[in-house]
Amino acid sequence: MSTENIKVFTDVNFEEEVLKSDRPVLVDFWAEWCAPCRMMAPAVDAVAQEYAERAKVGKVNVDENQSVTSRYNIRGIPTLLLFNRGQVQEQIKGATSKDAIVKMLEKHL
Repeated sequence: MSTENIKVFTDVNFEEEVLKSDRPVLVDFWAEWCAPCRMMAPAVDAVAQEYAERAKVGKVNVDENQSVTSRYNIRGIPTLLLFNRGQVQEQIKGATSKDAIVKMLEKHL
């Protein structure tokens, strides 16, 4: 994770950081060993930087946070979930572009 704008979400802080957030939250479910996740990381980092004032962006390591991963039925990674007011609004499964992430996020700002 290359930017200071990327949060680390865990089983412990997920409710406080994501579900109780007063702004939209983009959550990237990923793992160290996942090549498509690493490929997509620069796009997620760029979105986190550009939207730092209006949205929260963070990552959940699926290997280390199995409670949150199973709660949201994450079966494949990378998976992006967009939360707003504690509810999943949209999702993208598989590697995607920065433009697709921005388009999804813009609808909820």
